[in-house]
Amino acid sequence: MKMSNRLSESLKFSIAFVALIWVVHLLQFVSMIDLGFLGIRPHTTFGLRGIIFAPLIHDDFAHLISNSAPMLVLMTLLKLFYRKVALRSFVMIYILTGLAVWLFARPVYHIGASGVVYGLVSFVFWTGIFRRNIKSIVLALIVTFLYSGFIWGVLPYQEGISWESHLFGAIAGIFTAYWYKEEIERDEVPQELPAWATEEENPLEQPFFLDQDIFNKTKEERRREAEQPRREEDNGSWFSNNTNSWD
Repeated sequence: MKMSNRLSESLKFSIAFVALIWVVHLLQFVSMIDLGFLGIRPHTTFGLRGIIFAPLIHDDFAHLISNSAPMLVLMTLLKLFYRKVALRSFVMIYILTGLAVWLFARPVYHIGASGVVYGLVSFVFWTGIFRRNIKSIVLALIVTFLYSGFIWGVLPYQEGISWESHLFGAIAGIFTAYWYKEEIERDEVPQELPAWATEEENPLEQPFFLDQDIFNKTKEERRREAEQPRREEDNGSWFSNNTNSWD
């Protein structure tokens, strides 16, 4: 698939989700109904529905915009460069983040897509750590540059902020990156080198200034070679003398 087609497909993937959270907020704004009761309320049965609905609900337009921009960028990167696991990774981060918040967070309503955003940042970064190929490392550096300030969002006891969603989203991203680290993309497979690049030259066939036998032979072998002409000369003299006596 051409890069332009892949980019178009990736944008559709990210725009669809961002459009959904905008539609939900606009309905909330127009109807003047606070949908916060659909958020995650830890340790309660009715709060379980928030695992699905909480990332779709935002408190105000500022909250919505702050999550929409990184969500658009990160989901596009995910679909563009990790097509094989993009949808599965997104769903895993989405569900695990909400479940962890329900299990371990404070007993208040938690809403917003920021937990998923943190999960996506963490996924892209740690995929670079786990896979260690050029593409994944470059993407990890890009998200580090763009979203390094997000690290402060996991600090506890920030008033009005679900830092638990941020923290558990980041942890879910690490887990998801590790879970799918072996499912590498086609462009991550190492290319085979041409035959001429893999052939090792025989070092013994290289030209040397001195004969390598000088260094490879033992002292005893060199002594025997030195004595060999002498023995042949002695044998020749003996044969010549015997021939004369026969005459």
